[in-house]
Amino acid sequence: EVQLVESGGNLVQPGSSLRLSCAAFGVAFNIHAMSGFRQAPGKRLEWIGAINTGGTNSSYIGSVKGRFTLSRDNGKKTMLLKMNDLKPEDTAVYYCAKPYEPYTRVKDVEEIEAFGQGTQVTVTS
Repeated sequence: EVQLVESGGNLVQPGSSLRLSCAAFGVAFNIHAMSGFRQAPGKRLEWIGAINTGGTNSSYIGSVKGRFTLSRDNGKKTMLLKMNDLKPEDTAVYYCAKPYEPYTRVKDVEEIEAFGQGTQVTVTS
């Protein structure tokens, strides 16, 4: 059974940084690209980025590009999301996600096999 466990969410001030962690269990982690999503209050689930299997290539939605960075440690089966210069509009529950298909970075919810339980990030002064 696939299980993704996120941690690291917190309440922070604008301009702060946070690092979220996603630990994977029951997954052939090294052959799956991983994705990140978030859901702000009253809004739809939003794709924010994806990282390839080797951790050498990543892509991001425009609103976080240059501030958020995905990385991964295949030996520890962990994906990290480093978030810098956080803004109030980054307030959301953040999720890591594993696609059905190996090797392919995905953006659509329909292509996701498993989501983690989510971790809350609140940015407020």
